[in-house]
Amino acid sequence: MTLITIFVGTLVAGVGSVWIAAMLAYALLSRFTQHLLSLAAGALLATAFTRLLPEAFEQSTATDISAQVLFAVLLTGLIFFFLLDKAELWHHGHEHAHGHTDSAHTHHHHTGGSWAVLLGDSVHAFGDGILIAAAFVADTRLGIATALAVLAHEVPHHIGDLLVLRHSLGDAKSALLKLSLSGCVTVVGGVVGYLLVGALHDHLPIFLVVAASSFIYVALADLIPQLQKRLSPVQTTAQVAWLFIGIFLVVGLGEWAHH
Repeated sequence: MTLITIFVGTLVAGVGSVWIAAMLAYALLSRFTQHLLSLAAGALLATAFTRLLPEAFEQSTATDISAQVLFAVLLTGLIFFFLLDKAELWHHGHEHAHGHTDSAHTHHHHTGGSWAVLLGDSVHAFGDGILIAAAFVADTRLGIATALAVLAHEVPHHIGDLLVLRHSLGDAKSALLKLSLSGCVTVVGGVVGYLLVGALHDHLPIFLVVAASSFIYVALADLIPQLQKRLSPVQTTAQVAWLFIGIFLVVGLGEWAHH
């Protein structure tokens, strides 16, 4: 019975948050794509710095993982995503050689970041699944509350992810499908967490930091450079405002969900 409740709870939290985010991002906010790139950057940075990293360091106090190890994982993750991005750019550059390097750069501009978002989301979703499973094992009501908390703070984060993926892939349906599959990893984490919650819980801080490094890289390397254009004072103000809206959505909903 506990495994069934874990399955339902992780499915609602992982995939439900994606579909709620899609309704908001596509139906209500589709006309503000450029502004929402700012929102996406703010949401990803806020998720990394106010949710993932604090949770990782809090969890590490109950394990043998030191702060130095977590910072080393963060640095390694950033370098890894940078090198992977360079490898992808190099690959496309060779694909479009002999006078087509401009096309290669354009192709990279549209695809870069999508893989990192999906990988980061999958790692994060796996960690969420373990947390939800641990809560359900302890108490059903605590499990339900944890699943709803994950659902609440994932919605603004997934709005940002969907915008990144739609911009990178050029297809809203493909972005929704891929992010939904990534959300299904929450269920995998829940089942694995139910079976091995004690052993894997000790490594949860590592998963969280890897996810954070992915989100930080995408925001700083893929999104913010697109926003660094010469704009009028009014446009710049709007851009900065949307950046802070993304931050406040993650922080505000996260605080509400934990009360």
